[in-house]
Amino acid sequence: MRKIIRTDAAPAPVGPYNQAIAAQGQLVFVAGQIALDPQTGTIVEGDVSAQTERVMQSLKGILEAAGATFADVVRTTVFLKDMNDFATVNSVYARYFDEATAPARACVEVSRLPKDVLVEIDCIAVIG
Repeated sequence: MRKIIRTDAAPAPVGPYNQAIAAQGQLVFVAGQIALDPQTGTIVEGDVSAQTERVMQSLKGILEAAGATFADVVRTTVFLKDMNDFATVNSVYARYFDEATAPARACVEVSRLPKDVLVEIDCIAVIG
């Protein structure tokens, strides 16, 4: 069970996410994913768009292995090396989450990420 929480008592989302999600079921905590190619173990070449696409594909694979989909995700955290990449990451992220039902999200700029990647994303899903 998922319920989107929206209120005028807080600012409206500025991207493909919601203010809050109420959920009931089994929790799946997905570790932060970076742009590692699962076949070679090397960092995906390219810009933040290419890296975000690889991250989202990794999240998708892990969610599917847990019996979940992106529709079951209730919370994400996006870590960016450069907040100037926010719009680019949002454009890739939005292809995986419908804005009306997207999970709650936090996005922060950090000084460094593992293997010097440009983006890392983790998530929490609820199934059952």
